[in-house]
Amino acid sequence: MPKRSTLRLTKRTVDALVVKTKDTLFWDRDLAGFGVRVHATGRKCYVVQSRGPAGLKRVTLGRHGVLATEEARRQAAVVIDRLKRGEAPVLAPPAPPLTVADLAERFLRVHVKTHCKPSTAVTYRGHLDRHILPVLGAVALTAVGRAEVAALHQRLRDTPTTANAVVRTLSVMLTLAETWALISPGRNPCRAVRRYKQHPRERCLTVEEYRRLGRVLTEAARDGAVWPPAIAALRLLVLTGCRHAEIVSLRWDDIDHTAGELRLRDAKTGPRRVPLTAPVASVLAGIRRDPDNPWVIAGPKPRTRLSSLRHHWHRLRTRAGLDDVRIHDLRHSFASRALALGESLPTIGTLLGHRKMATTARYAHLMRDAEKGAATRVGDSIGAHLRPRIAEAA
Repeated sequence: MPKRSTLRLTKRTVDALVVKTKDTLFWDRDLAGFGVRVHATGRKCYVVQSRGPAGLKRVTLGRHGVLATEEARRQAAVVIDRLKRGEAPVLAPPAPPLTVADLAERFLRVHVKTHCKPSTAVTYRGHLDRHILPVLGAVALTAVGRAEVAALHQRLRDTPTTANAVVRTLSVMLTLAETWALISPGRNPCRAVRRYKQHPRERCLTVEEYRRLGRVLTEAARDGAVWPPAIAALRLLVLTGCRHAEIVSLRWDDIDHTAGELRLRDAKTGPRRVPLTAPVASVLAGIRRDPDNPWVIAGPKPRTRLSSLRHHWHRLRTRAGLDDVRIHDLRHSFASRALALGESLPTIGTLLGHRKMATTARYAHLMRDAEKGAATRVGDSIGAHLRPRIAEAA
């Protein structure tokens, strides 16, 4: 323990302390173990020295001028007490609160990278980068409540589909945060936010529109105005009802001519098989195959596939006068034609690769229209036999 001093450390006395040759320690008379080290350069630092179970220890508190003398005295009393009890001289600073941005980083690294398809990962990252992180990224995870989620949802009210999807993404993240014990169970405020009503857009091609599209695809293939593999891909979309990603990611070894099917290894709902019909086989036979490229829908660079058909589709649909038709509407049109031909909803769900019957049920109203048409045709047929008898009875 340092020798008892007659100097009381105050701002004035510390300011006045000067040494010319070597560093010197000056101890406070009132608080044993509290002192200031004065350097020949004029620099002064508050220190604490005390003995505990682990022996004599000295701790530097801070620099005079940055740390006020009375604050240094208060801290010194705490540190001396901790040293005497054998505890760490300074409490570790509390860890900064976990933020939504921290959760997003773990969500992408641990969950999305391991469990999600690349297309789903792109969707999640887009929701985070464009909508969630700019608004909630710096907010502590425990501070995210109904009000914050509702405000985020309302910001996107002009695009209700996007608004609902963004809240679903945030809800998945917070559910995982509960699983990872980052927040208390039942702390997912997204469950209490009422979603906007969505009106699924189900634009289906008519017979005449199918004819117009067929003519345009033929003309484009003839004049070379559109990348040929893109034309083939669009024909396959029309003929199979497959998703956009399922066709552009099709490989040559996914085609099984013996079994008569396309084996989609990376479909949205898991691996599935699509019948290889004669029209589909005809389109595939017309595609120029590069032995060095495994992809059916080749890209402009060697050994690559076409990543998207949207640019090509926009050009072609304009030529066909189908400006309001999206690529996904070709899938709806396939389902609509199947219903018109009398196929059941379970069969259509299988053809489209739906995992849940509820997804196919969105076409139920089209089935009712088909049933009404069938009832009308049957009724008219029977009525043709009844009417003469009614006339005779009259």
